[in-house]
Amino acid sequence: MKYQFDLLNTEVAYRGFLKLNRYQLQHELYLGGTSEALIRERLEGLRAASVLLYDPKLDQVVLVEQFRIGAVGQETIPWVLETVGGFVPEQEEDESVARREALEEANCKIGRIERICEFMVSPGISVDRIVLFCGEVDASKAAGVHGLDHEGEDIRVVVMGAEEAIGELYGGRANSTSILIALQWLAMNRTSLRGRWLSGTEPVSA
Repeated sequence: MKYQFDLLNTEVAYRGFLKLNRYQLQHELYLGGTSEALIRERLEGLRAASVLLYDPKLDQVVLVEQFRIGAVGQETIPWVLETVGGFVPEQEEDESVARREALEEANCKIGRIERICEFMVSPGISVDRIVLFCGEVDASKAAGVHGLDHEGEDIRVVVMGAEEAIGELYGGRANSTSILIALQWLAMNRTSLRGRWLSGTEPVSA
C-alpha cells in the first residue's frame, strides 16, 4: 500500500472559539482498492505548549488546578490537575509560550528547560498538537491563585513532591494527556535530570 488519499472537498463548518472544517475524501485500503467518499470533520488551528515545572533541589513539581468544561459530567469534580500550558500563537516559539505561561499561571520563572516530546492529542477529530517541556523552577516561591482576568482564568498552584506526583498516575488525579506523559517522563528521567541540573553542567537559559 502506498498510503495515498484524495481530498475531494473542504468547507467551513463552524467558526467560533474553535474552528471546524468538514472534509470529503477517499483513501487507499489495506486490502486493496479505495474507500467510498467519506465525510470527516476536524478541529483546526490548535497547537499548544505545556511544561512540567520541576525543582531539582527540593525534588518537587509545580502543577496547576483549574475548572475544565470537558470534565463536567465525566469527573466527580471538574477541576483538573495539569501541567502549565497554553495555545501557541502564530509567530511565537513553543519554548517562549512555555516560559510565559509558567509566569502567568504559576508565577514561576523557568531556568533550564528540556524538550520532552511533541504529540498528537486526538488525531481522529483534530489537528491539535502539544509540545511538552520540563522546566527548572524554584518551587519554594510557587503558591497562590493566578491567571488572566480577561481570559476568565482562575488557576490554583499545587506543589507536590515528585514521588507524590508520580503516584497520581494510573488512577489518581493525573488523568489528562500532558500531565500523564510529563510525569511518566519524570519517573524515567528524574535521577539523570537532577544530576545534570544540580551539577551545573548545563547553562541556564534566559
